Amino acid sequence: MPLPRLPTFPALPYGLARPFLFGLDPEAAHELTLQTLARLQNTPAMCLWARERVSDPVTVAGLAFPNRIGLAAGLDKNGRCIDGLGAMGFGFIEVGTVTPKPQPGNPKPRMFRLKEAEALINRLGFNNEGLEAFVANVQRSRSFRAGGGIVGLNIGKNAATPIERAADDYLLALAGVYPFADYVTINISSPNTKNLRALQGDEALDALLAALRTRRDELATQFDRHVPMFLKIAPDLDEAQIDLIAATLVRHGIDGVVATNTTLAREAVQGLAHAEEGGGLSGRPVFEASNRVIRRLRAALPVPFPIIGVGGVLSGADALAKREAGADLVQIYTGLIYKGPALVPEAARALLPVAARAMRSAAGAGAGRA
Repeated sequence: MPLPRLPTFPALPYGLARPFLFGLDPEAAHELTLQTLARLQNTPAMCLWARERVSDPVTVAGLAFPNRIGLAAGLDKNGRCIDGLGAMGFGFIEVGTVTPKPQPGNPKPRMFRLKEAEALINRLGFNNEGLEAFVANVQRSRSFRAGGGIVGLNIGKNAATPIERAADDYLLALAGVYPFADYVTINISSPNTKNLRALQGDEALDALLAALRTRRDELATQFDRHVPMFLKIAPDLDEAQIDLIAATLVRHGIDGVVATNTTLAREAVQGLAHAEEGGGLSGRPVFEASNRVIRRLRAALPVPFPIIGVGGVLSGADALAKREAGADLVQIYTGLIYKGPALVPEAARALLPVAARAMRSAAGAGAGRA
């Protein structure tokens, strides 16, 4: 069934657009938003939702980020809207997860809102158009990177690939995205691809990271540039598992870690409509679980080791809590759906150094008195 058309969506304040979008099936609303952004990005209409990027430059994993707030992977799986999303004020955008071959993902319906909890459950299953289309989309993006934005490319394995051959898919995907990525994220933590999280185990993770490190070194020589690799992990890990992953990351020279993906836990949403749907839960209920993993990683890893914190950020205070837990950078996804584009500069301002925040507050107060 064709999606409804909303030509003026970007011109609407999000508070007015949200009831319309929340009246649609969640995946239909998601696709409509992406179609609108893709159609209008890099046109004069983009100024209607564009926000001034908060300047908070920081170098992480050798990359110069214009600020610490990024978009998490999963929202733009095919990399169609890098410029449109980037115009919201992000310092970095992560797109994907992409798999070597196109795949439709899991049967629909596969995305559910839990509005009372400001949460989503999805079991999309790495639905994407495949590596070739993904790379073409990334190459077409221009304004976000031209303005200094950082683009991360998130890779996974095809559902049809046996878990014992998973490394083959990751190596293919790494080689495909490497020339076009500022950094690459290895996604082994989605709960929606059968057995994928088994790759977080001791021997499997050791073998996978060894193979990826060797291939990355070959690609670095071939293209004469080092592209950092991050590993994305789940929130449903105990302390021993987190410590093991931390040690394995350091041993294989991986550049950073993204903590965390969605959770399988449902305690925080028991009794709510859709709470028992299968898939990964994101949004406010994963906030504390993510922070727990970040704190444990920060304690287990060398101090400069980069951590990207993600999970349940719906305010500037939430972003700051991620930073205080030990994250160097912070990503949002579900918060953007519930709060809209204004969340991006709010979160970025919250992470400004104390002196810079005080100066901005004073400037705002002075303008108010003038």
